[in-house]
Amino acid sequence: MAAWVGANIGNIVIILILAAVIALVIHSMIKDKKAGKGGCGCGCENCALHGKCHTAKKEI
Repeated sequence: MAAWVGANIGNIVIILILAAVIALVIHSMIKDKKAGKGGCGCGCENCALHGKCHTAKKEI
């Protein structure tokens, strides 16, 4: 097992770095979604889905 880890340490480090970057991107997307920011960044005035992605939250 130790020999396998030693032989593949470069791949393991790169995979861990990529997993961390992907986790940060997903975290940022979730944070932006909760803050009500859109996904495209170009504004909603001329969007075909205007009013669909930024609907108002209904109060209970």
